[in-house]
Amino acid sequence: MTRECAVLLPGVCAALAEPRQPGLDDTCLEKLLDWFRSLTWFDPTVELVRDNPCLTELITSVLALPDPSPSILSFTLQLAGILASSESRFQHLQQEELLGRLFGPEGPRGGAAWEDASVRSAWLKGVHSMLHHLPALHCLCSTGGMDVIFTLQGDPSLFVASAASQLLVHMLTFSLESETSKALSTKDCDWPACAQMIVKHIKESLQSSSASHIEQSLKLLSSLFGSCFGSCYTAWTEVLWLDIAKQIESFLLEETVQAQPVLANLLLNVARSPAFCGTEGSFWALVTSALEHLTPVQAGPLAVGLLKLCKCPQDVRIQALTVLLQPMDCILKAASQPLECAGLLDESVSDPVTVESLLSSKTSCAGLLCQTLAHLEKLLSLKHLRVDLPSVSLLRSLMTILQFCNGFLSPASPLGSTISRNLINCFRVQKSALDVLAALSEKKDCDTLIGSLFDVLLTYLQSPNTSPTVLKKTFQATSKWLVHLQELSSSNSQCQQAEKILEDVFVVLQKRLCSPCWEVRDSSLEFLTSMVKCLRDQKEFRQCLLSSEVLRLTENLLEDPESYVRASAVTALGHLALITCFAPESPVIGNQYNKESIVEKLQEILSTDSEGFPRRAVISIFTKWLREGCTGQLEDTEQFVSRVIQTVEHDLDWEVRLGGLELVEVFCSQTICQLSQCPYAPVSSAVTSSTPQNELLQAFCRAKLFGFLFGSLCDCDKPVGQRACDVLVGLRGHFYPTSTLENPQEIEDSPAGRGIAWLQRTLRQGSLAQNFPTDGGVGVDFQDPESMMLALGAIDLLELHDELNKSSDHVEESPQSLLQDILATVGTIEDNEVDCY
Repeated sequence: MTRECAVLLPGVCAALAEPRQPGLDDTCLEKLLDWFRSLTWFDPTVELVRDNPCLTELITSVLALPDPSPSILSFTLQLAGILASSESRFQHLQQEELLGRLFGPEGPRGGAAWEDASVRSAWLKGVHSMLHHLPALHCLCSTGGMDVIFTLQGDPSLFVASAASQLLVHMLTFSLESETSKALSTKDCDWPACAQMIVKHIKESLQSSSASHIEQSLKLLSSLFGSCFGSCYTAWTEVLWLDIAKQIESFLLEETVQAQPVLANLLLNVARSPAFCGTEGSFWALVTSALEHLTPVQAGPLAVGLLKLCKCPQDVRIQALTVLLQPMDCILKAASQPLECAGLLDESVSDPVTVESLLSSKTSCAGLLCQTLAHLEKLLSLKHLRVDLPSVSLLRSLMTILQFCNGFLSPASPLGSTISRNLINCFRVQKSALDVLAALSEKKDCDTLIGSLFDVLLTYLQSPNTSPTVLKKTFQATSKWLVHLQELSSSNSQCQQAEKILEDVFVVLQKRLCSPCWEVRDSSLEFLTSMVKCLRDQKEFRQCLLSSEVLRLTENLLEDPESYVRASAVTALGHLALITCFAPESPVIGNQYNKESIVEKLQEILSTDSEGFPRRAVISIFTKWLREGCTGQLEDTEQFVSRVIQTVEHDLDWEVRLGGLELVEVFCSQTICQLSQCPYAPVSSAVTSSTPQNELLQAFCRAKLFGFLFGSLCDCDKPVGQRACDVLVGLRGHFYPTSTLENPQEIEDSPAGRGIAWLQRTLRQGSLAQNFPTDGGVGVDFQDPESMMLALGAIDLLELHDELNKSSDHVEESPQSLLQDILATVGTIEDNEVDCY
């Protein structure tokens, strides 16, 4: 603790204990506790308490109050726990008889203050902080504290109940870590005293007739097996599991027990434990039983969790996949004539009637399918799935669901008709099914259904009943499958099929670009951009694009009344220009699509659009063009970059200015590559004055980069200053590769040197100097290569870099500042002494 803080602390403690003072903001109290945590973490000695007697005086004063406020009492409980986290301070506070009065039977837990949930929560947090040594553990166990924690497991406040459960996990783990002295034998083991109390409580609760007690213990067990206990104490994990396995099995078989969702989570956490790595044993038999007896909704999370495990036995893994596929299997069979389709599965894990009844119910049908589809999407995202998904049948099932949802399928079976009625216009299921459909595009064995699949997708794209959010998902799935389709186009027949599908897609796209709904226009432009990114090298795609009205419609949308649409139009047009203007074999399609025209339109948006989104999109596209070398010869690029940054440096949107700096960074990198002798390495000190270096500086000065970069260092938005500093540090590293920088004392006598000295002083003011001139009016010529070489060498950019990367609250949130603010709040110091942030 610093001397300044030690001086302020007694006043703060006195103010906190004063009952007539107005209540302090909880945020201040939390910050104060955080400070004490950091102090005690680095210093376990008793001196912190001995040298600052005001801390024990605070606790004593709060205990003496007849009716302390809940916030101050909660603060005191947590503070005492933090102070007692080391054994030496614990013993000191015990000698002062403070801990028993706070955490024992005579403390708050026996009074009216206990009614406040924040006090109960603070009691648990204080105990948790304290329990880092055995004396605290033994003290708690001997004063009835364990019973209090067991009771708080069922607290009406979820925060309190959760804190109690976390504390019990910590206590059991700590007890085993600290009190186990002999090697464990699973046949003859003695739990340490505290651990024994917790295990006994768990077993008694599991055998109780109270459903809430059973659920609390199952949750506690789930937390235990899911914590480091399950990973670090393998033998004890096995012992505990053997003690409770029969009871868990009985819960699975009893329909009266309502804790099945917790059981599924418990089994999954146990399965993750190293204790059950082997494929043999009763545990996996119990998991199999759970997959059979839990409802499909309850078994789904367990099944997908098991499929992610490396060590799960293959037969259990297949059974878990079967659980997930059962609803999809039911959908497929319900949609077809009897015996026409075999479905996805040869046999079911649980009774198919259960799944059928859930899908037949209006209330449960969508929920079951959305959960199932979400799990399948997760599985499809895994790089290594240790079971084979029946991709073709799954795709057929997804198409069936989508056709049920839009009413384009008339099922023959009564069950199919019921499911169809339940799913009609169900947006949730449509979106989930389209997500899985997009993920399936990565699979290589669905080619036979690709024509039917695009029929379904085009139906959704064409239908006026497709909601904007579902349409967006349809576009995303279509884009993925179009890429897959192009990969397949090897034979003439496949090429013809691909061309026909693309033509149909462009017809729909033209219509959607003219939609009265701005979300639809926006999604359509995003889809167009996605297609251009993936398919611009495909001849069929370019032909379909250039023979459609899409280019003209996209250009028209640059003037859309909705700023999001204008931004998407900018992005789409920027990517289209890579085909229409910048590609070597660009077709001649009219003067309106030439490079100069498009650049002019986008520059106009950058300088005049009233909204930030389109301007951000323009600077992003300009940067992309520059990266891809689309802006012509070096002289043209210099002029282009110069015009852009002169527009950007006055933009009110900091993200646009940041985009301008990214453009500058790309320009610098590319120019260095073009003009330096070795494009990918810094030059040696022997050639720092060579012609390429001079040419580089001249190119950067002609583009007016340095005025923009140095001006950005003083930007009022910190990310802009940080990025500008990064670019300048990179440039200095190129021009001064051996860190032999200029001596500011030697250069200050020259006129240029005086300007550089002024620049250094100004930059140290940071954003206070954000309006400093960049036109050379103060003796700094930002277009003079020699001056800029001098500036890069003399200004301490690394110091500026450190300052810009400091957290903005590094002063304001210091402990001293916090203590001053607390004293100011309670009115014990003058206003001018306060750091009011």
